[in-house]
Amino acid sequence: MTTSSPRPTLHKVSLWASIAALIAGCAGRPPAPPAEPAAALPPVTLGKVSQARTPLDYRRDAAAHLYALNSTRIYAGKMPPLLYAIGVLQVDIDGRGGVTAIRWMRAPTQAPEVIAEIERSVRQAAPFPAPARMGRVTYTDTWLWHKSGRFQLDTLTEGQL
Repeated sequence: MTTSSPRPTLHKVSLWASIAALIAGCAGRPPAPPAEPAAALPPVTLGKVSQARTPLDYRRDAAAHLYALNSTRIYAGKMPPLLYAIGVLQVDIDGRGGVTAIRWMRAPTQAPEVIAEIERSVRQAAPFPAPARMGRVTYTDTWLWHKSGRFQLDTLTEGQL
């Protein structure tokens, strides 16, 4: 009578156990998708995107945006020859349409209330159309201010008498 050694059986059991463990590990749940980072920026709203390729082209989109938000404050028709204030403002817009900086190239220093009102109007108009093709943009426009508090932007002005 021959006795078989327990080793081959133990070896086979061990091999099959390893294979079963390997297969079981592969059949587990797929890993969870990575979580959104807490500081993720919100998506750009459709309809608020500019396809402008240059700052000059973007200026038209920004002016139209400001006019739409301030329709009751736009001076209708040709402006009179003497204006209460004229200011040249440079505005930095980030990739989402946020205002990151405002710089006066020519401030109407004789009318500090106009300076404050223009800055407030620009900041409240954010988000501007997102400059999709440029990533970010710095544009310049001239504010033509009537004594009534109504204004036109040089980009969309109807001219002067």
